Amino acid sequence: MSNTSNFRDAMRRAQTQQLIGPNVIANALPFLGGGLVLTALGTYGGLGVIQSNPGLFMPTFWVAMVVELALFFVARGVAERGNNGVALPLLATYSLLSGYTLSGLVYVALGTGGVGIAGVGIAALGCGVTFIAARQIGSNLSDQDGLALTQTVRLGIIALFVVLIGQLLFSLFGGYTPSWLEIGISGIGVFLFAGAAVVDFYILPRTYKDEQYLPAALSMYLTYINLFIFILRLLIALNRD
Repeated sequence: MSNTSNFRDAMRRAQTQQLIGPNVIANALPFLGGGLVLTALGTYGGLGVIQSNPGLFMPTFWVAMVVELALFFVARGVAERGNNGVALPLLATYSLLSGYTLSGLVYVALGTGGVGIAGVGIAALGCGVTFIAARQIGSNLSDQDGLALTQTVRLGIIALFVVLIGQLLFSLFGGYTPSWLEIGISGIGVFLFAGAAVVDFYILPRTYKDEQYLPAALSMYLTYINLFIFILRLLIALNRD
C-alpha cells in the first residue's frame, strides 16, 4: 500500500503546483540506481540463506518484511523534510531488505522450467525498456492527460492491492489460485506499473523540488521494483505446469 500512499500525496500536490523541480528526476537517478544495486545484493544474500539454511529463511523473511515497511514510512518522512543525511542510510537499508524479501520469488523463478536466470534477466530488461519509453511519454503529457492517467493508475493499483490481499488470505486457508487467474492478476500488475512509470515522469517534477531527489528516487524505486515483481510473476505463471 506504500505505493498508493505516494500516489495520493503526489496527486494532491500536482493539482496545486506547476513544474517546481525540472531536474529532480535527473538528480534522483543515481540514487535510484544505487538502490537497485543494493536490492540485487539483498536478493543474492537471501538466495544464499535459502540454499544454505532454508529453515531460517521464512522467520527472517517476516522480520525483514516488518522492518522494511516501518523503514519505508520513516525514511520517506525524513527525506521529504529534506534531511538527506539521515534519509540516505535508511533508504539504503530499506533497499537491502527489499532485496531480501524479493529473493523468495526469484528463487521460485530460478527453479521454474522455462523461466530461470533468463526470465529474471527478461524482467530486468523489461523494466529498463519501460523506463526509456516512460521517460519519452511522461515528460510530454499535457496537464489534463497527466492528471487523468495518474488518477486512473492510482485507482487501479488500489484495486490490485485489494485483490492481492484477498489472494494472500485465500492461500493462508489452503486455497489455490488457478493459473489463468494468476496470469490475469500478474498481467494487470505489469500494465498498471508500466503506467505508473509514465506517471512518475509527469508528476515528480510537479511534486518535488530539485533538492528533494531522495523521495523522488524512492517513488521511482517502488514503481520499478513492483514492475519487476509482476513481470516475474507473469513469467512464472505462464510456465507453470
